[in-house]
Amino acid sequence: MVQTYSMWVAGREHPGEAEQIPVEDPATGEIFAQCHAASAADVERTIAVAHETFKSGVWSKSPRHHRADVLDQCAVLLTAALSEMIPLEVRQTGRAIREMNAQVPSLVRWFKYYASLLRVEEQPVLPTTGKLHNFLQRAPLGVVVQITPFNHPLLIAVKKLAPALAAGNSVVVKPSELTPLTTLQLGPILKQAGVPDGVFNVLPGYGATTGKALVQHPLVRKVDVTGGTASGRAIGGIVGGNLARYTAELGGKAPLVVFEKADVQLAVNGIVFGSFIASGQTCIASTRIIVDNKILGQLLVQLTAKTDSIAKRMGAPNNPESMMGPLVSAKQLDNVEALVNDAIGSGKARAVTGGGRMKATSPLDGTDYSRGYFYPPTILVSSEEDSILETRIWREEAFGPVIVVVGFDTEEQAISMANNSEFGLGAGIWTQDLAQAFRVSEQIDAGITWVNTHHRNDPSSPWGGAKSSSGVGSENGIDAYHAYTTIKSTIINYASTEESLAADDWFREGAGSVRYG
Repeated sequence: MVQTYSMWVAGREHPGEAEQIPVEDPATGEIFAQCHAASAADVERTIAVAHETFKSGVWSKSPRHHRADVLDQCAVLLTAALSEMIPLEVRQTGRAIREMNAQVPSLVRWFKYYASLLRVEEQPVLPTTGKLHNFLQRAPLGVVVQITPFNHPLLIAVKKLAPALAAGNSVVVKPSELTPLTTLQLGPILKQAGVPDGVFNVLPGYGATTGKALVQHPLVRKVDVTGGTASGRAIGGIVGGNLARYTAELGGKAPLVVFEKADVQLAVNGIVFGSFIASGQTCIASTRIIVDNKILGQLLVQLTAKTDSIAKRMGAPNNPESMMGPLVSAKQLDNVEALVNDAIGSGKARAVTGGGRMKATSPLDGTDYSRGYFYPPTILVSSEEDSILETRIWREEAFGPVIVVVGFDTEEQAISMANNSEFGLGAGIWTQDLAQAFRVSEQIDAGITWVNTHHRNDPSSPWGGAKSSSGVGSENGIDAYHAYTTIKSTIINYASTEESLAADDWFREGAGSVRYG
């Protein structure tokens, strides 16, 4: 039975005026839900409600310790709802349930972190000259819009929500039209936790209509988006016209460098995790594997065996033994196929394993791959010398389970290859040489660099790009909280009346000296 989901506005479910969105199961191609979508009029009404709620002060001016208590309660209630939310997250994304069982419970850390931050945040007192007490406070911005992607619907929604709510803003979230359902489920949870009506709103819809209406609205004081580079640039142009704040986590083409002194099996384990988790549909997926030629042959043998093992254990996403699920949509599958076929067809690359859509049945559980958007974990190498460096797949983000493996001879060459990209979000280094790890990490152009690990993500650790194609600003940590606030500087003169009369009469009679500043 197809279930219908409504928008979440002002603390309750609302129908949307736009055409409903069909939600597809990527493993079967079946439409299993319909979701109400927001029209331009829906956007206008929701922004008005969020703005009025902000101005009322019911949340924006509530004591910080109250907001902290509510965020802690959000964590408690989200934990209690996980058993219902995880299966839905699996179905709408196609992600393997073993992944979601590991990822989704960790989301409560963001609510807890920002609750703690509210309780311990110190307000600076500045060393202003004179008998002046100059202190700083952080005030919320107002109505903020958050646009989240299909690959980590709940994770990225919570990562953005927690600092925005902590700061006292009113939030409108537009989830991906492919995976809107679990974000909608957050509505009743946050309401029960104590988030006032109108503070948290969810408007599903398509980017060209709902998304555009949201980001161009003059009452929106900040837009926070995770998505592709082209979309991020387009949204940034609109947001800039309103002089609103903007944070964008965009594309990636992460290098992973394996040096001779690395433990090869540890590196192989790290590569497949960094590359094939979420079927490669992550912005920090390690898609360019750069290996010291002295160990390249050995690594390829072990990497191929590990990759083949994953492919043999692919099946239904709700099967706990399945290692990897399908891509999220036919469009995403077509994009991956096009880039791989272009590389192989050019004669500059060959597939060591994988390289074509899966159409048979799963040896694990009999899943019919042809019904869904399954693509195997794939390894591509150069046909001769470094010919694969000339292909599109070396440069462009595939957003699928495809890696390119190339060799290097010197540390300088490895760094040059790692930085040979317009993107600079994530990077990985594998070596047991600590001096080398420090030396190389300083030279790689990436906002996040992991050494002998990958995909580590903590609420306290900044997450953002070092190059413009990977975005502006960052998620996580104190910086994300600050980005949802504006600074308010208050300067109090505590000099005596006599001192002030003597020093602060600018227009007194005579030509004596006066102060400035």
